[in-house]
Amino acid sequence: MTSRVTSRVTSQVTSGATVREAVQAPRPSLVRGTGIMLASALSNQVGAALGARAFGTIGPAGVVAVRQLVAALVLLPLARPPLRRMTWPQWWPVLLLAVVFGCMNLSLYTAIDRLGLGLAVTLEFLGPLAVALAASRSRSDLLLAAAAAAGVYVLVLPGPSSDWPGLALGLVAAACWAGYIVLNRIAGARMPGLQAPAVAALLCALGYLPVLVVLVLDGRFTATALGYAVVAGVLASVVPYAADLTALRFVPARFFGVFMSVHPVLAALVGVVLLGQLLHPHEWLGIAMVVATNAVAVTLTGGAVTSPVEVDPAAPMPAADQPTAPQPTAPQPTAPQPTAPQPTAPQPTAPQPT
Repeated sequence: MTSRVTSRVTSQVTSGATVREAVQAPRPSLVRGTGIMLASALSNQVGAALGARAFGTIGPAGVVAVRQLVAALVLLPLARPPLRRMTWPQWWPVLLLAVVFGCMNLSLYTAIDRLGLGLAVTLEFLGPLAVALAASRSRSDLLLAAAAAAGVYVLVLPGPSSDWPGLALGLVAAACWAGYIVLNRIAGARMPGLQAPAVAALLCALGYLPVLVVLVLDGRFTATALGYAVVAGVLASVVPYAADLTALRFVPARFFGVFMSVHPVLAALVGVVLLGQLLHPHEWLGIAMVVATNAVAVTLTGGAVTSPVEVDPAAPMPAADQPTAPQPTAPQPTAPQPTAPQPTAPQPTAPQPT
């Protein structure tokens, strides 16, 4: 957990770099890494779906509160941040990161409650997509932005019966994920390893303590609801933390970034299987358009700019042999915190720790 987490943004990448890197990677490593990434993404979305089963009892805020507590309990003993020695330049990005954690997860889970898992996660995915487009300087940016907008329109087909508050919350989650990526890079440049996310998780968990107290006093914390919320915290936070950093040791980071586009698709499938949330054909088409746009954007910008966490494969593994990384939710995202974390390309350019 104390391994160095870095963010590398490439300056010159051809459109076929992702494919070439994946082909050049040793086949056993590529297969293993792909399997780990798939397991991580599936764990993230299954965790979100199971957390949704507790909404009726403790609400989205209760699930988020438990999930944040689980994340803090896992990250703190592993990262061991020096709380008493932190300076203001270290504190302010961490404080903002804690606010983003809480807002991102609450808005995403509330959107899941109103819109369904697949639609909410797809909307949240617009956040990292926006970061990818902002990092690019090619003329294709406008076309990609237009394609993403078209995908969202097809996905939502806005009309009088649309759940506008739910859609707005999905976009809030997207904005929070974008802010998470930026703040993570700033905080990571000032604190080594995962110390910044660990402190942010702690602060966010403390902020949600009143929610936990109210739920306990109201007697709403049934064993079933608590179990679903805890499992959601493990599957959507702890498992992706370890799995994503491990996967980066076997696959090129750009390939990782493109593969992360599978999250909205898995969210939709998990929503159908575990929650019975059937999608209309136009929703599947919209999801496919957003996913394709993200894959192209990541490829053209030279890496998983969509990923909040970057990992240096040459960095030593943690002493406990349990690598972890921060995730947005929804799962995302995960996402993540809590959602699943998403790395950038380890290129020979100036690194920016996240």
